[in-house]
Amino acid sequence: MGNKLYVGNLSYKTSEEDLQELFSQAGQVSSVKIITDGYSGQSRGFGFVEMATDEEAHKAIEMFQGKEFMQRELTVNEARPQQKREARGGFGGGGGRGGGRR
Repeated sequence: MGNKLYVGNLSYKTSEEDLQELFSQAGQVSSVKIITDGYSGQSRGFGFVEMATDEEAHKAIEMFQGKEFMQRELTVNEARPQQKREARGGFGGGGGRGGGRR
């Protein structure tokens, strides 16, 4: 088991500090990242918490999976490796290099 956890169904008001404080009840927290929308900066309702050890990560899953936090029932499980994403086209198909002008 890895020590990086996926935390879903977060309230949009949850801060990284809120998650740090919550998960520190299970052990030492190495990092916290709430994923936000690139345009609005609004939380997307999920994030990642990295615990110091696999044992602490397992304990956090047991403690917080299904637990109500900020009026939402959390989903907590081991994070899957990030999938490589296909390059997406931009505006006008210029490949991000000035729109094809020469």
